[in-house]
Amino acid sequence: MTAIRRMATGTGGWRAYARLMRLHRPIGILLLLWPTLWALWLAARGLPDPFVLGVFVLGTVLMRSAGCVINDYADRHFDGHVARTRDRPLATGEIEPRRALILFGVLVLVSGLLVLTQNRLTIALAFAAVGLAAAYPFMKRYTYLPQVWLGAAFAWAVPMAFAAQTGAVPPLAWLVLSAVVLWVLVYDTQYAMVDREDDLKIGIRSTAILFDDADRPIIGMLQILLLIDLWLIGRQAGLGAPYTASLAVAAGLAIYQQWLLREREPARCFRAFLNNNWFGMVIFAGIAASI
Repeated sequence: MTAIRRMATGTGGWRAYARLMRLHRPIGILLLLWPTLWALWLAARGLPDPFVLGVFVLGTVLMRSAGCVINDYADRHFDGHVARTRDRPLATGEIEPRRALILFGVLVLVSGLLVLTQNRLTIALAFAAVGLAAAYPFMKRYTYLPQVWLGAAFAWAVPMAFAAQTGAVPPLAWLVLSAVVLWVLVYDTQYAMVDREDDLKIGIRSTAILFDDADRPIIGMLQILLLIDLWLIGRQAGLGAPYTASLAVAAGLAIYQQWLLREREPARCFRAFLNNNWFGMVIFAGIAASI
């Protein structure tokens, strides 16, 4: 508690810590929340257990916030050189790195306490979730595929949701997990296209840099694979016409995102990234209406 009080009275105050956790930009929470809700509704075949639902919604907010904190800690020497990130609290010195690590620890601890209310399988799976989330920010130093790692970190909520709701992780859960990995690879590559020029200058790696001029065709192929995967999920779960309609709308959104990416203009690439919130919402609506 003493450490938390010191954080509150430190440079920048609570607003700086809220910005560090990206609470003023909830898009990341939503992109993590939608597949979690997909999994919970599929696992429960309808409305999930209210307590489990509450734990996972709150856990999504906490773990996304923790991910932002550790990401900014890892990038604190780089963010000041990138136009989009130069005002982040660690880059400007508003928050000391040591205090950011304390905040990360608190967020992970509270998330862990939430997980302890669930069954043993969910608790066991949570250890992998923490490892994936903590390691992701450092992947961009060593591989051009950090988006794949992020996809795995985000998608790990799926087997946890199935385990919490049913006590097991059936084949359907792994099919949903693969769809989430593909989806994250799509939208985080779009996101990385925004910073590609800055990342090239400072030595940060990403799929946007790896794909280079083939970025749009590769994103398009990934979107097709994602839609096929989602169709297979619907078939295996026995979802009906509303879900099929949601897939058609999702396909339209994917086409719209390709249109936004056509000139590779950073602002439009960012709009394509943001549009994925609607993609996730549409799929959830299709699942909820079909069960």
